[in-house]
Amino acid sequence: MTQVTVLAHALRLLALAGALLLPAAAFADDYADVNLLLRSGKYAEALAKADQYITTKPRDPQMRFLKGVVQTQAGRTADAITTFTQLTEEFPELPEPYNNLAVLYAGRSEFDKARSSLEAAVRANPGYAIANENLGDVYAKLAAMSYAKAQQLDPANTSAPRKQALVRQLFPAAPAPK
Repeated sequence: MTQVTVLAHALRLLALAGALLLPAAAFADDYADVNLLLRSGKYAEALAKADQYITTKPRDPQMRFLKGVVQTQAGRTADAITTFTQLTEEFPELPEPYNNLAVLYAGRSEFDKARSSLEAAVRANPGYAIANENLGDVYAKLAAMSYAKAQQLDPANTSAPRKQALVRQLFPAAPAPK
């Protein structure tokens, strides 16, 4: 992913985290504090504050999701994957952790895992537009990879390069989930 793409994804993740936190008015100060620390780039402090909160309310999916967002922004991808995976296991009805997992997997070029996560997100909420769009992007990336493999296996193949070029027209840079 390019720096611009990573930044765009980070902003979407932050917006999503904010949207998830709206119903939690009773704990707004804790969420607001973590969000403020996150926006200020104080990741260690944001994680400490989130962990402190989670110690008292370990089943709170919203703060745990926010913790995953902080881990993502802090470059702690493996930790974020663990956090989002645990959320999907404990709260399979929530599509957002699946979507965020897919973004992390796609960033590591693990497109089959990204596809599986996005398919789970769409099963959890068929109307989740971002997950549906991201799934299309991942399918396009997988298609481009298959066309390239077909061309490599059969250099005389003339249809695979044309199809790959069509995918490149849709995504001048590598498609990256949001």
